[in-house]
Amino acid sequence: MRILRAIATLDPRHGGPAAGLRAITPALAAEGHQTEFVSFDDPSQASALGVREPVHALGPVRPGYGFNPRLGPWLRANAWRYDIAFVHGLWQYHGLAVRRVLRGRLPYFVFPHGMLDPWFAEAHPIKHAKKWVYWQLFERRVIRDAAAVLFTCEKERQLARESLRPYSCTERVVAYGTARPAGEPGLQREAFAARIPGLGARPYLVYLGRIHPKKGVDLLIGAYSRHAAEEGPRSNGRFPSLVIAGPCEDRGYMASLAAAASGVPAPGRIHLPGMLEGDAKAGALRGAEAFVLPSHQENFGIAIVEAMAVGTPVLVSDKVNICGEIEADGAGIVEPDTAEGTLRLLRRWSSLGSRSRALMGAAAEAAFDRRYEIRRTARSLIETVSPFVAR
Repeated sequence: MRILRAIATLDPRHGGPAAGLRAITPALAAEGHQTEFVSFDDPSQASALGVREPVHALGPVRPGYGFNPRLGPWLRANAWRYDIAFVHGLWQYHGLAVRRVLRGRLPYFVFPHGMLDPWFAEAHPIKHAKKWVYWQLFERRVIRDAAAVLFTCEKERQLARESLRPYSCTERVVAYGTARPAGEPGLQREAFAARIPGLGARPYLVYLGRIHPKKGVDLLIGAYSRHAAEEGPRSNGRFPSLVIAGPCEDRGYMASLAAAASGVPAPGRIHLPGMLEGDAKAGALRGAEAFVLPSHQENFGIAIVEAMAVGTPVLVSDKVNICGEIEADGAGIVEPDTAEGTLRLLRRWSSLGSRSRALMGAAAEAAFDRRYEIRRTARSLIETVSPFVAR
C-alpha cells in the first residue's frame, strides 16, 4: 500500500507519536508498504527530523489549533498518490482537513494517541471547555467518518468512550510498539557515560521522556529524596543515582525540578542531562537498573517498551494504560500515581534481590517480543486496515 501519515509535527522533542512512526515505517517498508508524511513542520528543518521517507512539511503554523491553508490544496492535488491515510492526534487542523478532502476518496484512519482520555478534562477544565467546542463543531465528525479509530490498547479504547458526547465511531485496537535498538551495547553504554561523567560506575534508575507535569517527575524527585533519606545510610554505597533525561519546554517547571534535585540527601544524587538520542539513549536504557515513570496519564509509553526491549524492568504508575499487561507479564512494578505510590515503587524495587531483578528483566524482554516488537505490530496494523481498503 501507499500510505500517507498526517501529523502536526515529527519533531522528536514532542514525544511518543513521532518516535512510534520512526520505528514502524521501516518495518512497513520491509513488508512492501511505502510511507510519506505531511506535517506542519518548517520545511527548512525537515532534513533534521530523522525520517528517511518523504516529508511534505507545510509549516510553520501558529501554536494551538495549527490552522494551515496550504494543507487542503495539497491534499486535493496529491490524494490520488495514496491508498490509505492516517491522522495522528486530535484537536488540530490536520484532522479536519483530511476529513474534508479525503472522505469518499480513500479511507482514512485516526490514531488519537490518548487524546480522548477523560483525565485531561479533570486536570485542565478550561482547556477541556475549549475542546468541547471543537468536538461539537469538528472533531466528533473527524472520528465518526473515519474508516476506523485505532487505539493502541484496550484501556485506551474504554477511556475514550467516557470523554465527550456524542461519541460514535468504528473502533479497533491495534498492536503498537517499537524496534529493539540496533548497535553495539558496549559502545552505547560508553556514549551514555560520556553524557554524564559524574555518574561513574554507580547504579542508576532512569526516567526518559518529555519533562512535563503530566509525567509525575516532581513526584519522582520527591519520592527519591525520601527513599534516599530512609534507605541510603544502610545501602553500603550501592544506593542508585537517578537520571531524569528529556526535553522540557517550561523553563519555570524545569528550574523547580532542578532546585528540588539539588536538595536530595546523600547518598542520593539526581542527574539532569537533557534530551538523550541515539546511542546515548540506548545506553541509558541498557545500563539502568530499572526504568521509572509515575505518570498521571500515559496512553502507551514508547519509552517504557524501549526499556523492555533491552531487558530493563519498568516501574510505572497505574495511570499508564498498558500497566495491566506489564503487571500480568511480570515485567515490572505498578503503583498509584501519588507521592506514596511512587515511594512504594522505589521501596519495592529496592527490596528485590538480584535474582528477582534478573527474572523481571527477562520477563520484560520476553513481553516485548510477544507484544511490542515492531515487525509484529506492523503486521497487526496492516491486517487491521486491509479489509477497509479492499471495500
